[in-house]
Amino acid sequence: MTDLLPEGLTTATLLLVLLAALTAGFVDAVVGGGGLIQLPALLLVPGMSPVQALATNKLGSVFGTSTSALTYYRRVRPDLRTALPMAGIALASSFVGASVAALLPAAVFKPVIVVALIGIGAFTLLRPALGEVTALRHTGRRHHGIAAGLGLVIGFYDGILGPGTGSFLVFAMVSLLGYDFLNASAKAKIVNCATNLGALLFFVPHGSVFWGLGLLLGAANMLGGYLGARTATSRGSRFIRIAFLVVVTALIVRLGADVWSETIRPRLG
Repeated sequence: MTDLLPEGLTTATLLLVLLAALTAGFVDAVVGGGGLIQLPALLLVPGMSPVQALATNKLGSVFGTSTSALTYYRRVRPDLRTALPMAGIALASSFVGASVAALLPAAVFKPVIVVALIGIGAFTLLRPALGEVTALRHTGRRHHGIAAGLGLVIGFYDGILGPGTGSFLVFAMVSLLGYDFLNASAKAKIVNCATNLGALLFFVPHGSVFWGLGLLLGAANMLGGYLGARTATSRGSRFIRIAFLVVVTALIVRLGADVWSETIRPRLG
């Protein structure tokens, strides 16, 4: 079983990681993308493998997403008839994704993700009315079928890699299902909580989690998630749309830099 804290963890690094977790919880609660902040911070810890960082990140994140999901539910009252089945499918899919996370390098997926994020950002920017109000595009079985498909695909992605999962969920619910940004964020947090839990169900038996560090991250995530959800629900869909575009841009820059350093530059050199 993995120790409570990594051996190389210093007080200064711990404080940096906790600050990153607080910020990640806030950003994740508003529009997703908290993994962009928290996971790279964990990779700064000496001696922590990528799989251990991913697993410990999931433990911290499940506290943050559950807190923000509860806050959204109390203030927005999202329709659980869509969110809960979608979350159940996403949980199982995330477990499968986590099971292959150690087998396939992240570099395989990052170029595709960058292209997808550029398309998402451009689509949202060029359609200013997108997500202002809820206008469902489908009803009945078709609505729930599309939601289930989204849970399956995005849940698998969260298990195998993770950064940007919340943003993908929000965009998919706005563009494909027709929710406004506020209701999409509320449902996305319920699903994102399930994807984090699904990945943990795989990582915990394999001893990949640093429990002490993960619980400290969870406390910071909970505070950030609570503050972020309250901010989002009080400011509304317009604020979330702007935050969404900022986070997607940051994801493109961060993952694009990884693609350059891991894939493109070695081939040119």
